[in-house]
Amino acid sequence: MPGPAPKPEILAAFEAAKGFMPVDEGLALYAAAAEAGRLGLPLLEVGTYCGRSTILLADAAREAGVTALTVDHHRGSEEQQPGWDYHDPETVDPEIGLMDTLPAFRRTLHKAGLEEHVVALVGRSPQIAAIWNSPLGLVFVDGGHTDEHANADYEGWAPHVAAGGLLVIHDVFPDPEDEFTGQAPYRVYLRALESGAFTEVSVAGSLRVLQRTEAGIRAHG
Repeated sequence: MPGPAPKPEILAAFEAAKGFMPVDEGLALYAAAAEAGRLGLPLLEVGTYCGRSTILLADAAREAGVTALTVDHHRGSEEQQPGWDYHDPETVDPEIGLMDTLPAFRRTLHKAGLEEHVVALVGRSPQIAAIWNSPLGLVFVDGGHTDEHANADYEGWAPHVAAGGLLVIHDVFPDPEDEFTGQAPYRVYLRALESGAFTEVSVAGSLRVLQRTEAGIRAHG
């Protein structure tokens, strides 16, 4: 999706932050967030980790005069646990022996000068979505990669995307050989298209940007 690019210092902060999103996908996310920000509604991501993508959402939100929201329990998703390829021992709290990415996330935002533009919602996505009742300009789904978690994120948050708003899905891999975490985001992407409520507007790597075209999502979409 054509759109503005982040300032050099924001892009540098993004590249320096702990995380997995490549630059080309980050630029596409920023462009989507800048576009969605024109609706004057908050921008929300599911799956914070250490705040790499949050930097881009927060800066786009700052430019648009809206708030960036980020949802995560900060205990890490399945593929980030000990013994998995995406595990980082530095994210483990030595006192309790569990992952805790919240301190790293806060440091990331502080270094980027974006703390005041972000509201961190610390908890499990379905619990927070169940009590959420406000429209959103953008929902970025980048949480757990099991079918259970990916579908719960879609079901909980996609209905809150305002008309004309954007649903952005990360790690969409049509070929199961492409990514060991599986195809759950790909199946959610297909589900969104089949719902009739969203149409695809851009693709960048594994990032898919969909726009809300209808007020409702069919129950079995």
